[in-house]
Amino acid sequence: MSHTAPDLVDYDEAVARFDPVIGIEVHVELGTLTKMFCAAEVEFGGEPNTQVTPVSLGLPGALPVLNGTAVEYAIRIGLALNCQIAESCRFARKNYFYPDVPKNFQTSQYDEPIAFDGYLDVELDDGSIFRVEIERAHMEEDAGKNTHVGGSTGRIHGAEYSLVDYNRAGIPLVEIVTRPIEGAGERAPEVARAYVQTIRDIFRALGVSEARMERGNVRADVNLSLRPTPESPLGTRTETKNVNSFRSVERAVRYEISRQAAVLDAGERVVQETRHWHEDTSTTTSGRVKSDAEDYRYFPEPDLVPVAPSREWVEEIRATLPELPAARRRRLQGEWGYSDPEMRDVVNAGAMELIETTIEAGSSPAAARKWWMGELARTAKTTEVELSELPVTPEQIGQLQSLVDSGRINDKIARQVLEGVLAGEGSPEEIVSARGLEIVSDDGPLLEAIDAALAAQPDIAEKIRSGNLGPVGAVIGAVMKATRGQADAGRVRELILERTT
Repeated sequence: MSHTAPDLVDYDEAVARFDPVIGIEVHVELGTLTKMFCAAEVEFGGEPNTQVTPVSLGLPGALPVLNGTAVEYAIRIGLALNCQIAESCRFARKNYFYPDVPKNFQTSQYDEPIAFDGYLDVELDDGSIFRVEIERAHMEEDAGKNTHVGGSTGRIHGAEYSLVDYNRAGIPLVEIVTRPIEGAGERAPEVARAYVQTIRDIFRALGVSEARMERGNVRADVNLSLRPTPESPLGTRTETKNVNSFRSVERAVRYEISRQAAVLDAGERVVQETRHWHEDTSTTTSGRVKSDAEDYRYFPEPDLVPVAPSREWVEEIRATLPELPAARRRRLQGEWGYSDPEMRDVVNAGAMELIETTIEAGSSPAAARKWWMGELARTAKTTEVELSELPVTPEQIGQLQSLVDSGRINDKIARQVLEGVLAGEGSPEEIVSARGLEIVSDDGPLLEAIDAALAAQPDIAEKIRSGNLGPVGAVIGAVMKATRGQADAGRVRELILERTT
């Protein structure tokens, strides 16, 4: 079933007449061995309903026990986001009925989060910094997963039946909620993307999650509202749920801006609701009317005591925080000698870790950047995949550059070798050997090719002897052709001049 887009206001026109305000809720699955409140193991891709206990199934009489590692990870996230860590906080029951919530409530935090009042500075494409204020980061458990079978949309409407997998139910989550993000203007989509990407990188740096968006380890809910001017009260917001890629976050914000502008232009009111993002059509469609907090009837969880992390423990955790991504980028840029635009291009292409590993494999920073931002970036664009998804490793690129640096192949041959690596023919060393691509370094075969070229064009030899070096290039070209491009052009030139003087 395709989703037909309604009439939209042109994006540039929409942001010229309305002030967009965004808010982002990011959920991250914590990389603990067991679930938030029980000993059920956490493992991606297990057989449905095999990673469950009476607690995660919500069976009567089963009591929760808090996962201490999850609390530590939540504190690490809060500190990295410049939050205050609560001296005491508690869990609450968020009451609602849905088949993937076996207890009919989700154990979460409501008015007493573990971390609050933080901020995150994000770098935009042009190098400018935009500060996003963090309202809270709180702990909660994940729900199970519904699979709706039949129909054409994969959603419950039109499905023949639904299946529920409770393996995910009870997995520890931290939800980070921003305050309203104002002042972004036309750059609101870019700010949203940069924020989610920056916070994902922080999760990875902290070691609290694999943070793989394609697996749902990180999910973003994007809120958006429009108002006539920055001085006007906030408009009615929509919440686009579970957007799972950076590009989609940006596109979802752009689409909602254009859609809401069209609604307001038609004299209608924006409905406060959740919306579904459709990757295939780059559109959102209505989900359900958005509930307010009071609709969930929050009340303190009676089966869990308050969490009161000592100040000493918090400071011990702070002392173990790793170098965060922004500081790491600045350090690596200085070590590599990249200009600001060069480093931004590397970061925007998702190539920083690839280049770092290539340098560790023995390549120079300049050569590593040349390969990943040159040949490989073009290949990724042509094949419409991410750089990291190409069938080549940083170690292979390091080996390829080592072959060039040692003089065994030149840049032209190296590109042929890279094509072989991408085609799955083996390592650079294996491809050079199998194809016989190593540069001819023995003067004997080179002199034979030079003599043949000069004999075929005796007038050129005379011109060179008379001091006219222009024709030397033609002789070099003939030698390169005879050696299938495997001669050292510099050495060939030296031998030609020796032969003609």
